[in-house]
Amino acid sequence: MTTEFPTRRAAVHEQVIDGFGTVRIIPLDPPVDIDVIYEWVTQERARFWGMLDADRERVLEVYGFLDTLTTHHAYLVHRDDRPVALFQTYEPEFDPVGECYEVQPGDFGIHLMIGPVAGGPEPGFTGTLLSVFLGHVLAEPGRKRIVAEPDARNDKAIARLLRTGFVLGPEIDLPEKRARLVFLDRADFGAGG
Repeated sequence: MTTEFPTRRAAVHEQVIDGFGTVRIIPLDPPVDIDVIYEWVTQERARFWGMLDADRERVLEVYGFLDTLTTHHAYLVHRDDRPVALFQTYEPEFDPVGECYEVQPGDFGIHLMIGPVAGGPEPGFTGTLLSVFLGHVLAEPGRKRIVAEPDARNDKAIARLLRTGFVLGPEIDLPEKRARLVFLDRADFGAGG
């Protein structure tokens, strides 16, 4: 499903990338974006997202609740006005992950889901989107280290994060999954491939 929005919403970040297009990071509007996110999070390819069996109302409830928080945020990433990824950010000290490791000042958490590919795989697609998103996140000087906690079985996501410059941390037990912590220090951003 390709969804285009009739009116352009304000982006928190916009970047034109030669040979790739315009990438816009837009705050998620759960009632408006429910068709896109529900389709994405309930596909088998998104099994590590933990919502395969969720109905539309549950997905809307989860993202509606997230939208009320000041410590957690969700964004749709658009490429040339087509949604292509879902990114979420959080402050680890206000998240269950913060109970599983020693949170440092300046830690900032992220989640990433690439939407279904239209037309087939495109080399460099995920890396480009991740680079734009991390650049946006690290534009805030107080953010010293990025934290992510993919499902420990999600070898593909972990490998992608390592190629971006993240380093492995320990495995942890969260309420909904066994996760692998990975960290990216501000100074190491861009050091990966």
